[in-house]
Amino acid sequence: MPDIFEVMSTMRAMRRLKPDPVPDDLINKILQAGQWAPNGGNTQRWRFLVVKDPNIKKQVQVYYKRLFDEQVGPRYRNSPPPPGSDPARQQRQLAANEYLTDHYHEAPVWIVACLESGENPGHGVGSSIYPAVQNMCLAIRALGLGTTLTTRHMGYGKEVDAIFGLPPGVHSYAILPIGYPMGKFGPVGRGPLNDIVYSDKWGQPYRGL
Repeated sequence: MPDIFEVMSTMRAMRRLKPDPVPDDLINKILQAGQWAPNGGNTQRWRFLVVKDPNIKKQVQVYYKRLFDEQVGPRYRNSPPPPGSDPARQQRQLAANEYLTDHYHEAPVWIVACLESGENPGHGVGSSIYPAVQNMCLAIRALGLGTTLTTRHMGYGKEVDAIFGLPPGVHSYAILPIGYPMGKFGPVGRGPLNDIVYSDKWGQPYRGL
């Protein structure tokens, strides 16, 4: 089992996944990691949906692709590379995104992170579900599996939540497509730390770096 800092620093988004089945005992470890996460007031209002049904995944993939065609693809093509990247890397990332979009439903297992958040959830509700998502991402990487945090389906949230059969007041906040990766893990691409860390007030450099 790799060191936790190695896991975090090499947890690349794996958008190309093999269709090979993932054993349930590994999925159970991932779910347990999610349940260990911090959440507001320890209310544990999260719910995790394990999706293997090809028909359900294909229905969701239709909306996932629609959002790519409408927003994600054009944004990649018309935006400068993010910090720590360059045009060539951005093109590779776009190609990986296109691959995931077309093969989203072929990932052998999805974990859908849901939250009992009411009819009109505020911006703060994510603090009670995204730590669980991060825990699961770390567990997936530690187990040698691949995933990427996807939230694109939320652009058609009502339609997708209906496909999942979610009751009123429950919403999906992330889908983790899980499988054995086709590529290799490696250092994540990020910009310099001193570009994003300040001391006491905005814009003041943190001398501890």
